[in-house]
This record gives sequence, C-alpha cells and structure tokens, in this order.
Amino acid sequence: MATPKNRSETLRESIEELIAVGKLAPGQHLDETMLAEQFGVSRTPIREALIQLASMGIIVMRPRRGAIVAEIGPQQLIEMFEVMAEFEAMCGRLAARRMTPTEHASLKAAHQACKDAQEQLDPDAYFYQNEVFHEQIYAGSHNHFLAEQARALHRRLRPYRRLQLRVRERLKNSYEEHEEVVNAIIAGDSERTVELLREHIVIQGQRFADLIASLHLLKNADAN
Repeated sequence: MATPKNRSETLRESIEELIAVGKLAPGQHLDETMLAEQFGVSRTPIREALIQLASMGIIVMRPRRGAIVAEIGPQQLIEMFEVMAEFEAMCGRLAARRMTPTEHASLKAAHQACKDAQEQLDPDAYFYQNEVFHEQIYAGSHNHFLAEQARALHRRLRPYRRLQLRVRERLKNSYEEHEEVVNAIIAGDSERTVELLREHIVIQGQRFADLIASLHLLKNADAN
C-alpha cells in the first residue's frame, strides 16, 4: 500500500494536470469533498496535495474559504514569461556546451515527436511532446539547481503555455523555432541558442495580444 506521502504526490500530479489542461479553470473553487470522491480517497491526502500545489503557487489557499486555482493577471503573466525566457536561455547556453552525443540523440528524438504532433495538427499531443523537448534542454544543462528552477516555473505556466499552442499557426511556428534551437545546440553555438530560446519563450507583441484574447477560454473551461 502506498504511503500517504506517495498518495498525496500522485494526487498532486493528477490535480495539477487537470489545471494544466483547463479542466480546472483559473479562479475555480476546489472542493475537497468532491475531489476526494472523484479520486476515491479520503480528504486527508487531498488536503496534503492541495498544500503542495499551494507551495508551488498553482493554487491559493484562503483562510476559512478553501482553495482556488491561482489566477495570473496580464502584467504578471508577461513578467513570468520574461523570467521563463531567461531560464530557458541559461539552460540552452549550458546545454550547447555540455550535451553529450547521446543527449543530442534524445533531443533530436523529442524534436521528431514534436514534428509528428505538429503534422497531425494535434495541439494536445504537441503540448506533451513540447514538454519532453524542453526537459531535454534542462537536463542537458547539467546544472541541477538551474534545471529545477526552470521546471518549477514551467509547471506554473503550463495552462498558459498550453493555451498559446491553440493560437493559429503557433504549432508550426513553435516547431520551426525548435528546429533552429536543435541545430544551434548540436553545433555548440551557445550564444545563438540563447538568442533563439529567448525569442521562442518570451510573449510579446501580437503573440501576447493573441494569448490575452484567448484567456477567456481558459477561465470559462468546462470543469466537468
């Protein structure tokens, strides 16, 4: 039998996934009893999972009012993407210097999986393959502290990163940007990798306008 800690970790990941894919929308109240019934557990591991999510900034625990899915305003959102762009750039710089041939092969395999999803015009499949692609870069930095910081912010932005993939032409453009990143990393061109990853992640101009215009879709997501 799993320990309460292991069970709460599994529940945390499951609830986090529901938030990432829009099943639990920003601002939505999280009812412990309903979640316990949904997952077939008691309220104790649910409460533990929610505390973990609150520590990650994914939900907000309010005294005597329960938990809600955290909401990010437009200004905070753009600031977080700016920081994410710098984390990605730092990971990319180190990955271009430190990745092994075996890691290059894994990066290319992840890139191919993104291509397959892009050609199928499947934003959900691309979303998951995109996460694998970026994880290869984090791991390839061989800087565990930096990689953990990048992963934490990546998780925090998951619903919004997923949403922007539904903007017209974003799948195609994202894949093409990946192609340049892969080539720069394999060539060992760290400064080119930095430049490309910053441009790939940061949300500005028309991309930001498109994302903000799409936010109502996330806020009105079906919670069933």
